[in-house]
Amino acid sequence: MGTMKEPLTDLQFDILDSIYFVEPLENILDEVDEARPVVLDELKQMIDKGWIQVMAYDEEAGDYLRTNIFDSDNLQEYRFLATKEGLLRHNGH
Repeated sequence: MGTMKEPLTDLQFDILDSIYFVEPLENILDEVDEARPVVLDELKQMIDKGWIQVMAYDEEAGDYLRTNIFDSDNLQEYRFLATKEGLLRHNGH
């Protein structure tokens, strides 16, 4: 924790802003004023940083649950949620 936190870019802020609740990729794309490939690339980076949790549909639970295993080439199959770390960065922006 001794390192300075990098400031959020406008795109990162807007993505986090759109996923306070579990949301599909299409909702993020609708909310964020940026091209799909740019949003997808940033989303993947933010997932890697631990700012966003990927949620996959669980038939048994009948709901979206957190998953660490996902196909990054098919993000439209999943839902997304800001993590506590992501929310803290968003709120401190």
